[in-house]
Amino acid sequence: MQLPQLTQAKLIKRYKRFLADVELDDGSIITIHCPNTGSMKQCLFPGESIWFSTSENPKRKYPNTWELAQTDAGHLIGINTGRANALAEEAITQGVISELAGYQHLKREVKYGDENSRIDILLTDENKPNCYIEVKSCTLLEQGIGFFPDAVTTRGQKHLRELMAMKQMGCRAVLLFIVQHSGIEKVSPAFHIDSDYAELFVQAQQSGVEMLAYSVKMSPNEAKVSKSLPVSAINLKI
Repeated sequence: MQLPQLTQAKLIKRYKRFLADVELDDGSIITIHCPNTGSMKQCLFPGESIWFSTSENPKRKYPNTWELAQTDAGHLIGINTGRANALAEEAITQGVISELAGYQHLKREVKYGDENSRIDILLTDENKPNCYIEVKSCTLLEQGIGFFPDAVTTRGQKHLRELMAMKQMGCRAVLLFIVQHSGIEKVSPAFHIDSDYAELFVQAQQSGVEMLAYSVKMSPNEAKVSKSLPVSAINLKI
């Protein structure tokens, strides 16, 4: 995926969830939009580089959108969680995610389930069971492991229940982590942050929901799904 033209700046702080102050090369300070609803735990490094895109929409109060961050160790993080679904779609259609290859049709945001949900990606083929894919962006790195979620998520719990229901109906059900942190090499549910979600994750895995994780190779010009990562339930004391 080619990213829009990005501008580099230095992070000052994130606040009010959807805002961040950054310093430009000329020393001026501007406020940009933060398109990430999570806690962004271990993603905030004041003084380090960030990159933002700029919208031409004159109606936007904050025309600039935070896209990438750099950690103290030099790793890149994809801040814009809204890009995860597009990255997943691109990787599936290009055959990068081998486990999801070979379907005739792909649809986004399809209504399904008993809890008024929309599946991120639905794959269909007249010769295969329907494949329901819930996409999650993983950016929390602790003790060498990528964890999800980074805050309690009742919505995420609902998605796991819906996937289990689809599996029981004879469909394929997949939880796909798009890992937008170059330092993450394996993924686990975050027992220490949302134990209810983590326990549901284990239950879903045992019931046949497929757990996949793929890393994203990032630069200020491009983001592209690259390789498969291991997924397992690791309960650490953090």
